Amino acid sequence: MAKSSDISTKKIISLAPDKWVKWVTNIPDTIVKEILNSEFQWISRENDVLIRADSPQYGKFLVLNEVQIRYKSDMPLRVNAYTALAREKYKLPIYPVLINILPDGNINIPTCYESNFAGLQSRQDYRVINFWEVDVNIAFQQEISSLLPFVPILKGGDDESTIREALRLLRADEQLNQLETVLAFFATFVLESELVQQIMRWDMAVLRESPWYQEIDKRGRREELLSSIEMSLEAKFGSDGLDLFSQVSQISDFDRLRELLRSIVVANSIEEVREIL
Repeated sequence: MAKSSDISTKKIISLAPDKWVKWVTNIPDTIVKEILNSEFQWISRENDVLIRADSPQYGKFLVLNEVQIRYKSDMPLRVNAYTALAREKYKLPIYPVLINILPDGNINIPTCYESNFAGLQSRQDYRVINFWEVDVNIAFQQEISSLLPFVPILKGGDDESTIREALRLLRADEQLNQLETVLAFFATFVLESELVQQIMRWDMAVLRESPWYQEIDKRGRREELLSSIEMSLEAKFGSDGLDLFSQVSQISDFDRLRELLRSIVVANSIEEVREIL
């Protein structure tokens, strides 16, 4: 089953797919034709976003966007596998992109998969985009609306005035205003939760009405809610958060899980979450 983080990524990228693809590929004349259903049933996994594009220079090709909260050591192997599967299924060239949202120490992130066995060599290159290395001005100057919810964690985006500007742009667009809670979530990584709530001008009652949580309510699936909690715990607290998730996963009450997710968004420390549990 695809995680809710996959669904959110697809939704965010689909808001401005042409600008997104031009940015991640550095091919300025690219036109998006379709966001594909990229589920590879035989491996029971859905890669984040697979986009069919066209360029006068390169012709038809696919852009494989693999988005990770934090880089994992098996990503080169996975990107290689998904690229091969997509190439075989669609019979088109693939431009793979690995996007890492949050840093995890001083890890050297490779830009290719390499294998050498019994004299046989295999290699798959892919582009790596680390959000913490992306200049925040790109989101504003190139009008890449898909980057706006991530402004607080982009390079130079961790100040109040920049976050307020991102919020203004999100709220000014009917398609984008649903993402202000995502912006708030990442803002808690760089600002105090009280200031984030002040900037957003919402309290917990308003948060309950946000489309992000309504989407969870609409799906009404405990598994989806647990996936969102797991992603949030990992994003905010790393391995400590994932250790805590084993306790969270034992909770059966849907309303309690929903309240827990809201609390994690504005929590300043893992201790606050432990107290709630």
